[in-house]
Amino acid sequence: MQAFLKGATVQSSRPLKDKAAAGPSTEKKAKLVPWVEKYRPKCVDEVAFQDEVVAVLKKSLQGADLPNLLFYGPPGTGKTSTILAAARELYGPHLYRQRVLELNASDERGIQVVREKVKNFAQLTVAGTRPDGKPCPPFKIIILDEADSMTGPAQAALRRTMEKESRTTRFCLICNYISRIIEPLTSRCSKFRFKPLANQIQEERLLNICEKENLKYTNESIAALVRVSDGDLRKAITFLQSAARLNVDKEITEKAVTDIAGNMVDEGYAATQILIQLHESVIEQEMSDKQKSAIMEKMAVVGKCLTDGADEYLQMLSLCSLIMQQASHNN
Repeated sequence: MQAFLKGATVQSSRPLKDKAAAGPSTEKKAKLVPWVEKYRPKCVDEVAFQDEVVAVLKKSLQGADLPNLLFYGPPGTGKTSTILAAARELYGPHLYRQRVLELNASDERGIQVVREKVKNFAQLTVAGTRPDGKPCPPFKIIILDEADSMTGPAQAALRRTMEKESRTTRFCLICNYISRIIEPLTSRCSKFRFKPLANQIQEERLLNICEKENLKYTNESIAALVRVSDGDLRKAITFLQSAARLNVDKEITEKAVTDIAGNMVDEGYAATQILIQLHESVIEQEMSDKQKSAIMEKMAVVGKCLTDGADEYLQMLSLCSLIMQQASHNN
């Protein structure tokens, strides 16, 4: 555990004068950030694999105009990073904080927030100039991350705000499941699906981070990271940082990656991760197509229940009992 926490900043009980004497090195340590944030794309061109979205955004940025957007797709595919990068290019470092309001799933997402915080921010008017003289759009951007967790009444109230404040504000809704966004909102947005990242793209990003962080690694460990992340680059980078912290000054091996990814409920690993690994195992089993389809159908139901907040242990028991039932037909 100490090795994992080695990179963390620990508050010291030394007097203030000792801290001042420590110089800029102490200040530098205080600015350590997770690698997911450290290597987040700084501009639209750095976004990986989502070519259609990048092409549309680049055209929009050239004209300093932007439609209402709806980004949907699996986690870790660059949805939030893309709109943040576009906003930084539009407004520059000076106006970014004034022109962009970002709300995520950790915020209250009820109708009251839409009526107050979102509506008040949307009503503000802004100028179309930047301090550096570059063209700047006369509108603000409101980013609603995890929009599929918003209540129905809140989405309905948002529809009216989006319609009324179209001259001063653009909205970007980000979600995993587009089916949970009401039709009046989806019809007002340009929709873009973010695809799970290809293995080669993930490998390139991971190798780039390894080079910048001076990490020792094996080709097998990088392949394992790509395999366990299942198209989620954020998860792959997080696993890489965890492996680096637990193997300080040592080579990152395939076993280290597998241990971090994990696949057992008794050790506290997520049921969704077990579901992914079981999916791969079932496909490779010598069963009939009918048996596999029954198991896959149950996996889909379990995955939906887990997303809705069902008990992980009970869902795993339910799935495993059906797998046992189908497997017994072979005997």
